[in-house]
Amino acid sequence: MVAGGVKGEPLAMVVMGVSGTGKSTLGRLLADHWRAPFLEGDTFHSAANVAKMEAGAPLTDADRWPWLDRLGAALGEAARGEGVAVAACSALRHAYRARLEAAAGLPLHFAYLDTDRGEIARRMGARTGHYMPPSLLDSQLATLEPPAADECALRLDAGHAPEALCREVRAWVEDLTRHPRTDDTAANVTPHP
Repeated sequence: MVAGGVKGEPLAMVVMGVSGTGKSTLGRLLADHWRAPFLEGDTFHSAANVAKMEAGAPLTDADRWPWLDRLGAALGEAARGEGVAVAACSALRHAYRARLEAAAGLPLHFAYLDTDRGEIARRMGARTGHYMPPSLLDSQLATLEPPAADECALRLDAGHAPEALCREVRAWVEDLTRHPRTDDTAANVTPHP
């Protein structure tokens, strides 16, 4: 577990990216390592949202706001209660990440999983039992706004092994804990290839 989180606040981590990048896998690994609650963002969708996606229709912002509010509030509550909590959520746009953070009521840290479209499409085509059809990948990629320099985010190559990604995130958080950023320090960290 991360003692005291970053700057002595609870640690609320969101593993983000388009569908098929491995958010749930990495989120569970991090939660297991920190012995923290894991919140699967998909379970916070309304039945109407799930039905819409199953039918191949992309969600609108009006569909997303209540979902982000529910997930953000639950993440904030879990992090305050346990000291650390991890969620998996696409969080594709800056506005969605800001909405999650406002609902959580504490600063969020984002582990952004990114890789090439072909690899994501391959993964989406290989999985079974998920409501998100591969046909929605292009709309997700079109919506995606990668985290900017003013967001506390770590970009990760989703093509790497989940265990290696878990180590990268843990090292990043440990570094932030030892060296908290100031307002004039860039929050976005992109590892070198």
